Amino acid sequence: MGAHAAGKLKIVGSCVGAKADTSWIHRSGGRLGATSTSQQTHLTLSQRLQEIRTGFERPFWIANISELFERLSYYAVFAVLARYLHEGLHFSLEQSSSLTGMFGGWVWFLAVIGGAVADRLGFRRALSIAYLILAIAYFVLGSIAAPWFAAARNAIPLETLVAIILVLPALGVALVKPSVVGTTARASNEKVRSVGYSIYYTLVNVGSTVGPLLAGWQEEHGSDQAVFRIAALSVLLMLFLVLFFFKEPRQSGEGQSASLAQVGKNFLTVLSNPRFMIFLLIFTGYWVVFWQEFIALPLYISQFIDPHANTARILATDPIVVICFTMLIGFLTKRVPAFHAVVLGTLISSLAWILLIVHPSVWMAVLTLVGVALGEIVQQPRYYDYISRLAPADQQGTYMGFAFLPLGIGSFIAGKFSGWLMHHYGEQLHEPEMIWWAVVGVGLATTLLLWIYDRVLRVETNRTA
Repeated sequence: MGAHAAGKLKIVGSCVGAKADTSWIHRSGGRLGATSTSQQTHLTLSQRLQEIRTGFERPFWIANISELFERLSYYAVFAVLARYLHEGLHFSLEQSSSLTGMFGGWVWFLAVIGGAVADRLGFRRALSIAYLILAIAYFVLGSIAAPWFAAARNAIPLETLVAIILVLPALGVALVKPSVVGTTARASNEKVRSVGYSIYYTLVNVGSTVGPLLAGWQEEHGSDQAVFRIAALSVLLMLFLVLFFFKEPRQSGEGQSASLAQVGKNFLTVLSNPRFMIFLLIFTGYWVVFWQEFIALPLYISQFIDPHANTARILATDPIVVICFTMLIGFLTKRVPAFHAVVLGTLISSLAWILLIVHPSVWMAVLTLVGVALGEIVQQPRYYDYISRLAPADQQGTYMGFAFLPLGIGSFIAGKFSGWLMHHYGEQLHEPEMIWWAVVGVGLATTLLLWIYDRVLRVETNRTA
């Protein structure tokens, strides 16, 4: 997430404070997972089931169900956005790639302040505002070509207008994530909180899988514009679900978001650690490679392989692989040191694109995404593990809160980078396979730089990383 990655997902906007609870953080393609720090006790199965039945308050279920539909809407839109911009709004390949990169990039940047804002508003108000913003944003994004929108199109250059509209979904997502995670913490009994995070993780993965599949179905039976309307309707229903059924969960002393001033102070703290910042900048290269599955791949398939291919359905490959193989890959790599797993996963995701170079076809694109997803599974959980170990013991929350910055920076760069590649190698030189050689080159360079970092700059601690 995608999914992901993208995961995909994410999001750690609620973890930018020094008191942040980071036990739940784990992304797959934008998709999140959870680990348990709760003390396990020996219970019978019936006792455990009873504990689970009574351990969650109603806000927990409302928030997590709404998150399922938010992820569904987000990934449905992400799956069709690049082709919609190019084929529906007639942007060039370069412009379409750049704008799609912005769509993903803003989400991760605005998440920095999302936790602080949601904490001040209260989760009920934050979720309500977020779903209202998302409903409007998706509807407007899918209506740009409509006759009734002509006045806005004529008043503002189209690229500027779309760039502004693409910021709106990020505003909504930045409020949803910390609100749902915070509600999961507050509205679940401590004995079943780890189960609650697992439920959250599962629903996020389901949403990120169903979204592209729904978009693919709509591509066959309707139009891309209808995908945006379905997404808008989905989050609008969640607005009413929150307004009518969500009650503000009780306050707790755990996992509180920092103030906006504290967010700024935390950011300066992270900037003052050059080794940490160098690592984040190097790892941005991984996300430049990963985000091509949403940015360049749909355009590449439609332009150079099969204009009638259902690219949205193809993009569901990543989250499906993540769901099916996360536990198995985690078991097989559990003894691999965290940093080595990050390097290995980066290498696997990078080399996967060679499959598409060897044989450009729809099915080879699917196999490529399988390879990208396997690399994501290998490195992503261990990436957060490594970040937590790299941070000073009393500043883990602060460092974890900014661990997602490479996702945002990578998305912005990926959009610009792939746009230039598509134009130069695809349209001018008519050598589209060179697009993926360049992407592979970025991945290999990132892998090499990570290896050099490991040998030269990485700080050894008492905790194995």
